[in-house]
Amino acid sequence: MTIHSGARAADIVDTAASAGSFNTLVTAVKAAGLVDTLKSPGPFTVFAPTDDAFKKLPKGTVESLLKPENKAKLVKVLTYHVVPGKVASGAIAGKRLSVKTVEGEQLHIDGRHGVKVNNAHVVKADVEADNGVIHVIDKVLIPK
Repeated sequence: MTIHSGARAADIVDTAASAGSFNTLVTAVKAAGLVDTLKSPGPFTVFAPTDDAFKKLPKGTVESLLKPENKAKLVKVLTYHVVPGKVASGAIAGKRLSVKTVEGEQLHIDGRHGVKVNNAHVVKADVEADNGVIHVIDKVLIPK
């Protein structure tokens, strides 16, 4: 018998969707077929670009990535924003480190003066989800 205790926190996808400033990211996650992955137990750390971050990309980039024939490229970009495990900002503060993404490449994190991930700034840290944590960033991270 399973006993449910009150309200359940939302997973990463639902948390991002309800925030209202990640519509492009949520659309991209759906187009890439990554919804089930990011709703799984995880835990995951997601560096989530805002809609404004996507608008900083060259014109036509998002539309191109959302085309079915570019799904593999879209998956590569999105999974470059995801790190296995839950990494809270307290674990990053004052440190420089590299972490391996789900995509396979390294992200370079500098937590010595605020927090930067590659060339993006974390503008809001530690948005809790029941299967991980979201750190909001101001640029889309592009793998090599």
